[in-house]
Amino acid sequence: MAAPSGGVNCEEFAEFQELLKVMRTIDDRIVHELNTTVPTASFAGKIDASQTCKQLYESLMSAHASRDRVIKNCIAQTSAVVKHLREEREKNLDDLTLLKQLRKEQTKLKWMQSELNVEEVVNDRSWKVFNERCRIHFKPPKHE
Repeated sequence: MAAPSGGVNCEEFAEFQELLKVMRTIDDRIVHELNTTVPTASFAGKIDASQTCKQLYESLMSAHASRDRVIKNCIAQTSAVVKHLREEREKNLDDLTLLKQLRKEQTKLKWMQSELNVEEVVNDRSWKVFNERCRIHFKPPKHE
């Protein structure tokens, strides 16, 4: 699933996390998807498993790339905000509101960076399941 066309709101971490949750639907449902679309040996003649696996491969690649872009884009945006707030803070060391906002943005940045680790785990799990079921039906291109 691609990111919504209206763009991503990186300002609110809860919205960012909710978007990632929706975008991870394909990964959450991969076992079910494979069980219902890739036949076992006894049903192999009734469904074109190679085409099904190819489509699933393309969907996973697209979903993973979209999420990677969203996460990295939000990290870049939040990093820029943190940098700006640090510069402002250096000019005005007595402004406690500025310090509070800087800390809030730094925390949000750490959370967003941790989503990269979550993404790695989700992707690894999906590829493992995909390869277990599709390796005999479909060989991904070598450029991966």
